[in-house]
Amino acid sequence: MELKIADLTKEFGHFTAVDHLNITMTSGVYGLLGVNGAGKTTLMRMLCTLLRPTSGKITCNGRDILKMDGKYREILGYLPQDFGYYPDFTVEKYLLYIASIKGIRPAAAKKRVRELIAGVGLQKAARKKMKQLSGGMLRRAGIAQAMLNDPKILILDEPTAGLDPNERIRFRNLISELAENRLVLLSTHIVSDVEYIANEILLMKEGKILHNGTAAELLGTMTEGVWKCFVNKSEVEKYMKKYKISNMKSEAHDVELRIISAKKPMADAELVDANLEDLFLYYFGEKAGDSNADF
Repeated sequence: MELKIADLTKEFGHFTAVDHLNITMTSGVYGLLGVNGAGKTTLMRMLCTLLRPTSGKITCNGRDILKMDGKYREILGYLPQDFGYYPDFTVEKYLLYIASIKGIRPAAAKKRVRELIAGVGLQKAARKKMKQLSGGMLRRAGIAQAMLNDPKILILDEPTAGLDPNERIRFRNLISELAENRLVLLSTHIVSDVEYIANEILLMKEGKILHNGTAAELLGTMTEGVWKCFVNKSEVEKYMKKYKISNMKSEAHDVELRIISAKKPMADAELVDANLEDLFLYYFGEKAGDSNADF
């Protein structure tokens, strides 16, 4: 399975949401990492043929996905960030309804729905109405509907948004199990979502792919070091204005800072190994002294 994105651009008036992207993906899990507004959802909607590109094209095994039409959607599974459902349908009835829309025969649909309900851990909730499900259960029902046609390409847009840590871990484990012999593209702004399950990570900013590769390869692109140091609580604001700080932990009298900087920020600062959260801040973060900073 090969999905190739060639010079792909999407413009909305004078705004360019996706800017001349070139990516080739094969089987495996790809993590699309970037802040909100980076163009991730626009890219995914084009990959699902919900939006037409302004220019460029997407091919699946060498064939234009727009020309493939229904044949492409037969091998595609999609979980949008906010997926629609009928609140008064039970989980089982909802999945059977979606299966009918996808053209799956009733006998095959019943078997597939039973398998997927078990696979996503919703056996006890199968007869519950969708409106009664927790956020985590809803996301599991969402992944089940995306898997009904046993897709070769699975596209998940912010699948763990709004979930608590336990549900995020459960969901990541589920995605890992489903990824065998498939191409899975997972978009997120939560670093831990891709840290443990993605074979390759794509860093997206302002509609462009900055870098792609394994976590180790991406960490190697950082030209600044990560420093651990301790400062007095009264000095924290000064350091936040001067540096990008990826972590801050209060101790008894001081505050431990994790600072990203090309130069040693203070005499007793200790150089430490960078992680993906450091990488995320390096490419997407701002200092508190920068305009429009989030700190």
